[in-house]
Amino acid sequence: MNAPGTPSHKRSDRMVALLALLTEQGQLPLSYLADALDASAATIRRDVALLASQGLLERTHGGARPVKGNRELPVRLRDGRNQESKRRIARKVATLIPQGKHAIGLTGGTTTAEVLRVLRSRSDLTIITNSLSIGLEAAEQGQARVLIAGGVLRSNSLELVGSLAESTMKLVNVGTAVIGADGVSVSGGLTTHDEIEARTNYAMIDRAQTVIVAVDSSKIGHRTLAKMAGLTDFQVLVTDSGAPEEELQGFRDAGIEVHVVEAARLGETTPRGRRTSREVLGFVGD
Repeated sequence: MNAPGTPSHKRSDRMVALLALLTEQGQLPLSYLADALDASAATIRRDVALLASQGLLERTHGGARPVKGNRELPVRLRDGRNQESKRRIARKVATLIPQGKHAIGLTGGTTTAEVLRVLRSRSDLTIITNSLSIGLEAAEQGQARVLIAGGVLRSNSLELVGSLAESTMKLVNVGTAVIGADGVSVSGGLTTHDEIEARTNYAMIDRAQTVIVAVDSSKIGHRTLAKMAGLTDFQVLVTDSGAPEEELQGFRDAGIEVHVVEAARLGETTPRGRRTSREVLGFVGD
């Protein structure tokens, strides 16, 4: 039973999905949001009002739009999106990491965080990251060797970026880098929302012997603001079966090893012990 004033799981999931729609499509009318989320207009109006009061969107006449100047969904709101597919992708990525002592680089992101969780039983790894959240989680799960590159903190991604982070990356040797991205396409390569973050992540890519791109299918075929790397900079792509086949074939034609896991069915639930969207939105305690 929910405490008074605490949104239900269903409502919190709906609000995460609403924010995702605005982030991906821009300003939308309430009627469209109601149809897309299978909710009444009154329900969507209440959701929009609550999210606007938290500064997570802007209300318009008869609709809503993303916060100005911010088309990137903050990392704290991403965990509930395509989560089961991300876990399946992570399990596949884990099988591609060599056995024995190995240095693995992880950029920030919810899919790379799932990779870390799958590798929690590996005590022979050195974790190299510029992500605060991944570095802290690695330490919490008992990884003995964790290197967090310093730099300027990006609040949206919780990654440390800039010249200091890049200089740190130049001093390490990465066996396998597992890279997340906001867009992955044959025409645009790997892209992200921030140019400085793109340069920092490329510094990790440049120091890696093998680069695995791990993204769910919603990123395939899309291109965002800043180019991180080209098709010749990574060797392996792991995604799910929702990705457009023509894009996947384009990667294969470019010599990239493509692994496709079965996409999660709509409505598959988050296992117990994992953060729910209510926690992601900050409606319940840690």
